[in-house]
Amino acid sequence: MSREFKHISVLLDESVELLEVKAQGTYVDGTLGGGGHASLVCSKLTDGATFVGIDRDMTAIEAASKRLAEFGDMVNIVHSNFAHVKRVLADLGIKGIDGAILDLGVSSPQLDTAERGFSYNMDARLDMRMNRDDRLSAYEVVNEYSEAELTKIIFEYGEDKFARQIARAIVVARAEKPIETTFQLSETIKSAIPAKIRFADKHPAKRTFQAIRIEVNNELGILEQAICDFVDVLNPGGVLSVITFHSLEDRIVKQAFAKLASGCECPKNFPVCVCGKKPVVKIVNKKPIVSNSGELEMNIRAHSAKLRAVKKI
Repeated sequence: MSREFKHISVLLDESVELLEVKAQGTYVDGTLGGGGHASLVCSKLTDGATFVGIDRDMTAIEAASKRLAEFGDMVNIVHSNFAHVKRVLADLGIKGIDGAILDLGVSSPQLDTAERGFSYNMDARLDMRMNRDDRLSAYEVVNEYSEAELTKIIFEYGEDKFARQIARAIVVARAEKPIETTFQLSETIKSAIPAKIRFADKHPAKRTFQAIRIEVNNELGILEQAICDFVDVLNPGGVLSVITFHSLEDRIVKQAFAKLASGCECPKNFPVCVCGKKPVVKIVNKKPIVSNSGELEMNIRAHSAKLRAVKKI
């Protein structure tokens, strides 16, 4: 049964304010979701403007299409991955944009809809695909990856110190029968973690579920190149706002922005630059913008959010 796609956009005003929206500009939301950021951007646009919304989740596409219908022909909604922004814009005949937003991570409706298989709090078949047409799901990762591969992703993407023990428990459990549901996986993870840790504040399966979700959707693998591609298509003065929800994402964004802002890639011991690369952006905010107390009170998922932005030179 389908459910209404309801998602509270995090750092909504802050991320859109950084775009310095021009009334007749061209803007992209690479992670359209339910259309929260998109709706605010479009409300600042007039006739002659262009807005492009991209999402890999058809449920989000359908919800955003309804929400943005009032803005008419200026809105173009595309079922794709933000990593393909250059192709999407080329298909629409758009050569440059004045701003873009990326709101990374999983949306509330994806987490809250049991059958999507993202949540350790609701029992469902393992899935975790943002694009349900993709081949790889959490089921394949859990049941087909080697113990070494599982250890690697749980440690690197979940930053879980019990990665080796969790991977071993998964391999042992699936040898008896396939791990098919979120609750089966959650119980297997719990069994690998010491009791005193198991009953701590955070759910013991949280980090592993995060790691598997990141692997299924290749969330980190596409991020750095996507940032470079978005910056490439920005017009001079255009802004890219990026909201992250965990340290791995934030680190990639911070480092990618720093690289684009520094230009020169020569070793630090070189007396002069010989590579000839120039900065292509300037960093808008040196420290990430985080949610205020009011937003934190209203939305628990805002607690880990960080907003960074760059402006094209």
